[in-house]
Amino acid sequence: MTIAADSVIRSYVVMGVAGAGKSAVGAALADALGMAFVEGDAYHPPTNVQRMAAGIPLTDADRLPWLQALAARLRESDETGAGLVMACSALKRSYRDMLRAGAANVTFIYLHGDRELLAARLAQRPEHFMPPSLMESQLAALEPPAPEEETPGLTTSVSPRARSWLPCWSASPP
Repeated sequence: MTIAADSVIRSYVVMGVAGAGKSAVGAALADALGMAFVEGDAYHPPTNVQRMAAGIPLTDADRLPWLQALAARLRESDETGAGLVMACSALKRSYRDMLRAGAANVTFIYLHGDRELLAARLAQRPEHFMPPSLMESQLAALEPPAPEEETPGLTTSVSPRARSWLPCWSASPP
């Protein structure tokens, strides 16, 4: 699979646990493709932000309105033919399926890395509402994309700032 603009305008969801680099990679990809960038965290209801800030992991029920809002945003983009790039953890297949239902032309890009790297990145962003203590709950909830989901994987060991080449990157699903 090659990530590049083609005749079918699609949307991309850059997924992975906290600290994987979703926002940095997603913003760079959106810029390279001339698409809007959507920060999924901005769609969390205030109660979700408060729960995470207090170190309380979100449940499936907590995530439902957030996922519905993101699916609606993907659907809107699909209907207008504009395409977008979205940063969203999309930890479980059921979450990804909900987002896929929102748009016919959506591709997921899975960012992953080792615990030490993720923890180091989380420790460097004290202004973010999600504390490093929630990393383990995200890793426990994570269902990496299955081969039939055709989701390219990209290790996060390279600094997200060094990925200006991302739109030209090609890889097989993990």
